[in-house]
This record gives sequence, C-alpha cells and structure tokens, in this order.
Amino acid sequence: MTSLDPVLDKDGVRLTVEDAVATVTLTNPAKRNAQSPALWRALTEAGRVLPGDVRVVVLRGEGKSFSAGLDRQAFTPEGFDGEPSFLDMARGPEAELDATIAEYQEAFTWWRRNDLVSIAIVQGHAIGAGFQLALACDLRIVAEDVQFAMRETSLGLVPDLTGTHPLLNLVGYARALEICATGRFVHAEEAERTGLANLVVPADQLDAAARDLAAALVSAPRDAVVETKALLAGALSRDYEEQRAAERAAQGRRLRDLAGITD
Repeated sequence: MTSLDPVLDKDGVRLTVEDAVATVTLTNPAKRNAQSPALWRALTEAGRVLPGDVRVVVLRGEGKSFSAGLDRQAFTPEGFDGEPSFLDMARGPEAELDATIAEYQEAFTWWRRNDLVSIAIVQGHAIGAGFQLALACDLRIVAEDVQFAMRETSLGLVPDLTGTHPLLNLVGYARALEICATGRFVHAEEAERTGLANLVVPADQLDAAARDLAAALVSAPRDAVVETKALLAGALSRDYEEQRAAERAAQGRRLRDLAGITD
C-alpha cells in the first residue's frame, strides 16, 4: 500500500504510509512537540489504523526537538480545553486515576508489537514523556545534538508512560536509577555507548539513516523477523533452558513453513 495523503492527521500527530513503511510524525514544532492527552489518543489511534501490510514504523518529530515532554499546561488549574486538569484527576477516585493513566499509556505500548519494528529518529530535546516515547520504540537513531532526560522526579512525579522497563533493560539498574533520580541530560556519545541509541548521525542525515535501516528491515522475510523479535523480547523473562526451548519451537515453525507443511 502506498498513500500520498495522511492516513491520520490530528492533534499534533500525522500518519503516512509508503508500501511497508509507515511514518508517524509529531507536528507541533512551535511547542517543541509537547505532549497532551489529545496527542496520546491520536498516537493510540495511529497504532490502531495501521494497515496490515506495514512492517516498519518510523517515529519522528518536526522541528528542532523530538519532544520536550508533557505540556506544562496539564498542571494548571485550567488544564487543556475539554480535558480534566491533572490536578482535578488527582482529587478524584483512585481507580479512575489509575484507569486514566492506563489509557494514556496505550499511546506508548503498541510500538513493540511483534509484527512491527519501530524506529525513533530523535533530534534535540527528548525530555520526560518525549524520552519515554523514544524508549517505546524498538530502535533509536539519534542526532549528534540529542539531549535525553527523565525529568519527572524534579516535578515530584515518577516516569509512568512505560519508559522505566526499556530504560532498565538498556542501561541497567544503577544507571537507570541515576538518570531518573537526577534528571540529568544524556547526550549522543553516552546514548550510543550505553545502548540507548543504535546509531548517531548528523541531524541532516537522520531521515536518510532511517530510510536505510527501514529498507534493511523489510528486505528480510516478514515471518522470520516476527519470530526473531518475539524470541528476543521473550528472552527477558526466560531462563537459559527456556530460551533454548523457545528457539527450537520457533525454528521448527519456520522450517515447517518453508517446507509448506501445515499443522
């Protein structure tokens, strides 16, 4: 499928599709792609309307920054138009607050579906929710000027948009704790060295690097990539023998499929 027109374009999010590669773009550079509940709902919708033949999703932000994080308007008494303010939500029933946060998290969860490989291309600031959105993706290509930071603790909060799990898996407990508790910046060299970034390039080469990586990913048979991604993701919760068994089962499925054998 090739679409020259956006599949979705609303609330600071645009989704376009070209053959097996979809691009999700944050489209509010004037506010450094600051995030809001409306933007999160649009990101969730983007995941739901992806055509079935999409194999790679590229996430990018327009302008000088990927995303400066949560729009501070959320913490004002007025909040956003048509939305309850975060202060009002905090005063409500605990179960409702939990359900609301779970809804917000949905914008960050679908990027690691086994049938997709997601790539965040990150320039400038990726702060708080912006950092967590980049972490939601499988892979990250970053510009030399990238500045990651987890600033929630400085606001008296915790990272709650699914970023703690991938951060811990990438950099380890001690560094993850230090990054989150201090809110300090992580620059390109450290990001690449610690595994936060797969590749560092000049800012004007981000799009080309993403195209090259996407092309390499779609060149392999889809089912083999899907099985491999599931194997690697599941390895985090399996011991050595369980992973050996999972490898055998996955390879058996692939061999039977290549031989045209159906169960």
